[in-house]
Amino acid sequence: MIIKTDTGYAIDTADLSPEERHVLQKLFAWKTLVESLEQFRDKKKQALAAGWNHSGPIRETRALSQVIQHLEKQVKERLKNQRSG
Repeated sequence: MIIKTDTGYAIDTADLSPEERHVLQKLFAWKTLVESLEQFRDKKKQALAAGWNHSGPIRETRALSQVIQHLEKQVKERLKNQRSG
């Protein structure tokens, strides 16, 4: 899957490690469920700390960080729209 960020980056998830893709899968789900950006960031920390199948911590690479920043912006926008709608 190619993820195009609003900052112009195109990140191919095939270039990420399986562990990083696992974290992203969790965060894609959480971005629609969290009630605050802080909660999303907590979920990110938990996912990175647990790793894949509780294999241990995952280092946040530049590519992963860019995708996460993109997801955070989407969370902010969703929450802003919920408050104003």
